[in-house]
Amino acid sequence: MLSESTQLKMNSTRVEKARYFSVWRWHFYAGLYVIPFMLMLCVTGIIMLFDSDIEQLRYGQMLTVEAAGDPLPVSEQLDAVREAFPDYSVTQFIPSGDAHLANRFSISSPSGESVFALVNPYSGAVQGTIDRSHSVYQWANKIHSTLLLGDSGDYLIEVAASLGILLLVSGVYLWWPRNSASRAGFLRLRFASGKRVWLRDLHANIGGVLSLALLFFLISGLSWTGFWGKQLVQAWNTFPAYYTWGDKPKSELTHTSLNHGAEKEMPWNLEQTPLPTSHDHSKMGHSDGFMPAHGVNIDQIVNQAKVLGFSHYRVYFPQSATGVYTVAANSMAGDVTDPRLDRTSHFDQYNGQLLVEVTWNDYSPFAKWMAASVSLHQGDLSLLNKIANLFICLAFMVFCVAAVVMWWLRRPQARGGLGAPPKFEHQGVWKVALLTLVVLCLAFPLGGGTIVLVLIFDWLMVRHVPRVKRALS
Repeated sequence: MLSESTQLKMNSTRVEKARYFSVWRWHFYAGLYVIPFMLMLCVTGIIMLFDSDIEQLRYGQMLTVEAAGDPLPVSEQLDAVREAFPDYSVTQFIPSGDAHLANRFSISSPSGESVFALVNPYSGAVQGTIDRSHSVYQWANKIHSTLLLGDSGDYLIEVAASLGILLLVSGVYLWWPRNSASRAGFLRLRFASGKRVWLRDLHANIGGVLSLALLFFLISGLSWTGFWGKQLVQAWNTFPAYYTWGDKPKSELTHTSLNHGAEKEMPWNLEQTPLPTSHDHSKMGHSDGFMPAHGVNIDQIVNQAKVLGFSHYRVYFPQSATGVYTVAANSMAGDVTDPRLDRTSHFDQYNGQLLVEVTWNDYSPFAKWMAASVSLHQGDLSLLNKIANLFICLAFMVFCVAAVVMWWLRRPQARGGLGAPPKFEHQGVWKVALLTLVVLCLAFPLGGGTIVLVLIFDWLMVRHVPRVKRALS
């Protein structure tokens, strides 16, 4: 007969084993959904990371100019664009910031296609165009954010990112050393123990060591999603128009309307905030799609921007009789890398009056975190930041491939089936795991709903339908 201490030790071992396999099972199921999305996000992320380099390779000749004397007034460059593209509306001016690069005017066709017109600032010559609507960056960004499926794709990615949190938490639990077996592969690769063990060590150590980096990318990425980001987090951190706008007239358009396609150019906490309006001169013969006959011109706005201390910036043109000129320099668009320099200023198109201005000091605490994280997420801070992001993306691609190959090696070849980790029954409720699941479900509703559906499926089908149980085991 076993002694009481031996019995207790055996019970403890059984409970620990049951918990380990339970976590592994959740980790496995989450990985089935998350890994394809993680690979996609890494690949498209790398493309966007090197977008400027790709653009320089493709359009280097059109982008390069020879510095010769003083640049022409921006209004003359604008006239050249309007003469070259009479049917297009000008939406944006982006000075190059480099004496040897062309300035950019974003112009929109009647059908809504967006194009960059490249202008030599010294001669006023239009050197060519870059199709902004169908650029490599736009293509990668649309896949990265919506899978080219609109809101449906956005929700699928949000579920993947939410389940990525579960994957991370469960993965760290499985990776963290608890006994001699788990310590054997902790922060080391066991090459002599077989291919599967080596792959397990590679997968686990990449995930464990880079877990905080993964958490950062998941949370900052989730903040842009359509449900958790837009409906929950962004809505509560949107800059209130009444704070600075006061009782001034507000447009029906929000700052999101200033973005171009999938590009996020406006600060995150301003996207849902209504734009201010210029004094309504619509009764003076102007209409939408207009070109004001009176009022300030682009040179005056550029001069005001310089007086206010703007260096790298972009100017948004008014698109209606009550629209405003907007001068913005923010980390979201890559105008500045220090988020504390974020600045968005709106000017009346008729008298040039500064209507409202929002800076870093006006941001909420979470909005400040978002502004600070954007440059880091996009690799804009420095060359080191770009290299680090490239390394992280490549590391997680290896992480994903190692997981797939590891599963392929351990899958049940003889009887078929998915090869999910076995399930061990044990008495009692694991309170820590249950609390963790509840917190994740409440914090990330779309991911939480998916977890609940999996639990219902497990209870209804896996436990009571032998064929389903065999297929998943």
